[in-house]
Amino acid sequence: MTSVLDLFTIGIGPSSSHTVGPMRAARRFVEALRDAEAIERTDRLVVSLYGSLASTGHGHGTDRAILLGLERQTPESVPVDQIPAILNRIRGTKRVTPYPECSIAFDESSDLQFLHAETLSRHSNAMRFDALDAAGRCLLSKTYYSVGGGFIVDDQEEAVEDTAGIRQLPYAFRSGDEMLAMGRQSGLSVSRMTLENENTYRQAEETRARLLAVWKAMRECAERGCHDETVLPGSLMLRRRAPRLYRELTQGDPARRDDPLRILDWVSLWAIAVNEENAAGHRVVTAPTNGAAGIIPAVLHYFVTYLGGGDDDGIVRFLLTAGAIGMLYKQNASISGAEVGCQGEVGVACSMAAGALAEVLGGNVAQVEEAAEIGMEHNLGLTCDPVGGLVQVPCIERNAMGAVKAIQAARLALASDGVHRVSLDKVIATMKQTGADMSSKYKETSHGGLAVNVPQC
Repeated sequence: MTSVLDLFTIGIGPSSSHTVGPMRAARRFVEALRDAEAIERTDRLVVSLYGSLASTGHGHGTDRAILLGLERQTPESVPVDQIPAILNRIRGTKRVTPYPECSIAFDESSDLQFLHAETLSRHSNAMRFDALDAAGRCLLSKTYYSVGGGFIVDDQEEAVEDTAGIRQLPYAFRSGDEMLAMGRQSGLSVSRMTLENENTYRQAEETRARLLAVWKAMRECAERGCHDETVLPGSLMLRRRAPRLYRELTQGDPARRDDPLRILDWVSLWAIAVNEENAAGHRVVTAPTNGAAGIIPAVLHYFVTYLGGGDDDGIVRFLLTAGAIGMLYKQNASISGAEVGCQGEVGVACSMAAGALAEVLGGNVAQVEEAAEIGMEHNLGLTCDPVGGLVQVPCIERNAMGAVKAIQAARLALASDGVHRVSLDKVIATMKQTGADMSSKYKETSHGGLAVNVPQC
């Protein structure tokens, strides 16, 4: 099992699989090149992108991520306001500088290759890095796969980058059924079992502090998104909706403030604000992906603002439960849009948020499991078909819909006795099977669905 903190990483948009993962892979490659004592002999770097990375890489910022990663920048720490200057320098000099004493030729026009017609068998999000000497001989070649949520693997490993490693966990549930059984046997909630697992990686105080830092980053992201009036980057020239919706909710017609569904307008606002920040390439929390980054913050805002859940304990319990559910999907299916469509991103985030909300509202383990199941069941078959290869249409609005679905899923579960026909394990297996059956054109390639039926201008 991975740590829940691996699912909630603070990085930049617009895509965890196409931006965060490639940046980490590029950084890992130049560090491997140095470890192999070959970096001093490297004259030129060549990067090849395959499958979904090639098809939608330009719109998803993969080109920018590769350049930044080759300079050993990280999604967590790259200075967002300095990114344009860094990219302009690399493109102007046609060189990258991974270390102060090391400058290597990299001409983006020829050395960053988008191989649209080629897909590698292991995963659609594949990239190959080659280091060449002055005579054109290959000094080191590595292939990496961006498997969703910013996680990467290479051909020689199964373990993902930046995980807490393999540990003996007190509650190592790897399925919904195991989670239910351990909950019944121990009498503990999902969040408590998850916290006990996290305690094998670090002190409980550190886990708590880091989860609260995640919530702080989510709040700040939503706040920025409510006030940024800029047009989103890319060919669609999409105007942000969050600032206008925020003004309507705070300054609009007072007569409308008694509308009982106005609360859902706030939920939509929080989700849209976060995902517009993601689409702009700004800093967001991967939860569990960037394309679905608005759902969990929106539902958590709802819990804090309208349901009296503003204390730190409730927030930590929410994120622990959401993370536990997210790990079940990652271990047993996928959180990659390029592998299973948007059901693996928005669907998983909806399921995570639904289960988490059910827990913090007093639900038992069976009701948490049911809420998570409902959250996914009604996202099965959801395709990933971004218009123009941008994480904007339908992605931003889809987060608002996912957040509202999560709230309703939790309410339905809390109104039941926890006994239901379809288990969480069954719906996870179905999601995986549906993703395998789904045509590749509906899996983050922009070759089908809305991407080909909606004009870009």
